[in-house]
Amino acid sequence: MNAELCWLPFFGEALPQGRDPLAVAREEMALGMASLAGASCRLACVPGGGDGFEIIKDEQGYLVRGGETGVLYGTYRLLTALQAGECPLTAWTDPAFPLRMLNHWDNMDGTVERGYAGQSLFYKNGKFDYDADRIRFYGRMLASVGVNAVSINNVNVHAPADKLVTAELLPEVKKIADLLRPFGVRLIIAVDYALPVTMGLDTADPLDQRVQDFWKKQCDEVYAYVPDLCGFLVKADSEYRPGPYKYGRDHAQGANMLARALKPHGGMLIWRCFVYNCRQDWRDHTTDRPKAAYDNYAHLDGQFDENVILQIKNGPYDFQVREPVSPLFYAMERTEKAIEFQLAQEYTGHQIDLYYMPPIWKDILADLRRMPRHICAVTNLGDDANWTGHPLAQANLYTYGRMAWEGKALDGDKEAERWIALTFGRDFPEKDRLKAMLAASQGIYEKYTSPLGLCWMVKPHLHYGPDPEGYEFSLWGTFHRANHQAVGIDRTDKGTGFADQYPADMAAVYKNTDTCPEKLLLFFHRLRYDFKMRDGRTLLQRIYDDHFEGAEGAEQLLAQWRAMEGLMPRDIYENALNRFEKQALNAREWRDIINTYFYRFTGIPDAHGRKIYD
Repeated sequence: MNAELCWLPFFGEALPQGRDPLAVAREEMALGMASLAGASCRLACVPGGGDGFEIIKDEQGYLVRGGETGVLYGTYRLLTALQAGECPLTAWTDPAFPLRMLNHWDNMDGTVERGYAGQSLFYKNGKFDYDADRIRFYGRMLASVGVNAVSINNVNVHAPADKLVTAELLPEVKKIADLLRPFGVRLIIAVDYALPVTMGLDTADPLDQRVQDFWKKQCDEVYAYVPDLCGFLVKADSEYRPGPYKYGRDHAQGANMLARALKPHGGMLIWRCFVYNCRQDWRDHTTDRPKAAYDNYAHLDGQFDENVILQIKNGPYDFQVREPVSPLFYAMERTEKAIEFQLAQEYTGHQIDLYYMPPIWKDILADLRRMPRHICAVTNLGDDANWTGHPLAQANLYTYGRMAWEGKALDGDKEAERWIALTFGRDFPEKDRLKAMLAASQGIYEKYTSPLGLCWMVKPHLHYGPDPEGYEFSLWGTFHRANHQAVGIDRTDKGTGFADQYPADMAAVYKNTDTCPEKLLLFFHRLRYDFKMRDGRTLLQRIYDDHFEGAEGAEQLLAQWRAMEGLMPRDIYENALNRFEKQALNAREWRDIINTYFYRFTGIPDAHGRKIYD
C-alpha cells in the first residue's frame, strides 16, 4: 500500500513520461502489467473515438480499444479492475458528461479558500511553486477516473492571479498545462471580469468595443502559450466580484463577450450562476436567497452563445447539508449547463468529520429529469501527503470521477468497495467494516447537524460546528426564523413562492406537507413544533431523536476505526483517529447545542428522558 494513500499503489514510484495520452497508456500498461503475472494486453486507438473505450479478451489476452483519450481511460479501467479482483471486460462505454471538471480554489499566496488538506498544489508566496512529479501524479489520478479539465485558481480571483492570462504568468501556466496534457487533462483559468480596468481601461462594459478588443487580444495571447486551453471560468456580480451589472448589462451580454473572444480558439466560457443579494435585510420576509439563481438567469434562456456553459450549484443555497436541487436545472432548455458539487467539505465537516458523498449525490441526480451536459466539483485537495487531509476523504475524489463517467448509474457502495480494495488492498481484513462506515457517514452527519433541510446553523465564516443563530440576523440571506412556536421558512405560494420555480407537478409535491420529502420539510415549510411527522412523532421529537442518534453514530465511527489499529501504516491510522475523535466531540456539541436551543424555546423535554441542557 502506498504510504501516501492512493488508489494507484501498484505503479510504485515510476511515473510515465509520455507526451500524449496514447504514449502514457502504453507506459502505464507496461508498469501496471508488471505487477500482474501472466496478464498481457494490447492497445488499439480508434480515430475519432474521443473518450470512449471498450475492453475485450481473446486468445492473446486483453485488448483495450478506445479513442484518442479513451484508450488511456480504458487502460486505467483494465488495470484497476484487475488489481481490485474484478472482471475488467466492458462493452464500449462513453462518459455521461463530456466535460468533467475540478475547480481549485487556490490562491497564489499558497492558501486554499475552503481548503482542508494543506496548502496549494501549485502556488506559494505569490508565485508558482510546485513539485512537477506530484503534478504529474495528480494528472495520473485524474485520468484514472476520467476527469478531463481542471481550473487551477480561485474563482474569487485575487492578485496576482488576475495576471494568469497575461504574458507575465502565461509561461508558468504553460508548464502546468504541459505536465497535465499527457493525461488528457486540459486547463481552465478563472478570470477577473474587471481585468480590462486593472490593465488600464476605464471600463469593463461588455458592449464597449475597447473591452471586446482587449479580451480578443488576451485570448490570442493565452492560446499562443496553451493552444488546448479548455477555457475561462467566471464568477461575476456575486459576493462583491465585478460583473456586467455594474454597466447595466445582463449576464448573457457579459458572458457572450468573453465567449466570442474564446471561440476562434475552441475555448469554452464557464459562467457561474452563484449570483444573489448578499446584503439582505433580515427584516425582509419577501426576498428569498434560494430564488436568486432562477430570477437572474431563467429569463435569459436561448440568449447565451453556444460555447457558454452555465455552472449551477447543485442546490439553490450553497452546498448545504440538505437542500433541494436547484430549480434552474429544470429551466433553460436551450442553454448548456454544468452541475457544480463541492468535494471540499465546507459545510460537511471540513475533512475532519467523515462524510462519504455518493448517497447525497444519488439523491440529487435522481431528482434531475434531464441531466446537464457537464459536471464540476470544487476540489478537496491540498499538499498534504495524503492529498485530502482525512485519509478517507480521498474516496470522495475517486468516486466523483467515477460519477462524472457513470452519471445516474453510479453505485456508491460498489465504488466504496473498489476504492478500499485499490487503496488498502483487496485482502484488507476490515474492508466490510470500512465500507459500512463510509456508507453510514453521510446519514450520521446529517442527523447531528441541521435538521430536515433547515440549513445555516453553522458558525459564521468558519462553517464548522454549531451556531443556531450565527447567520440569523446576517446580511447573507440565511434565515430559519425559529421562535417559541415554529421553525422554518414558508416557501409555498403563501410564503416566498420559491417552490413555484419548479415544474408544476414538483411544486405541488413540495408545497404539500403530506407529500414533501421529510428530509426537506423545513426547507419548504414553517411548522409548529407539535407538527406530526409521518411516523407519529412530533417535529420537535424528531429533531431531538436525530441529534441523539447522530452523536451516537459518530461515537460508533470512532470505535469502529479504533478496531482497525495495526492494520495499516501508523501515520494513516493516527491521522484518521485524531479526526474521528474530533468528529465525536463535534457531534456532541451539535447534539447538545441544537437540542438545548429548541428546548429553551419550547420547554418541552425529550420523550425518552435523555439529557438536554437548559
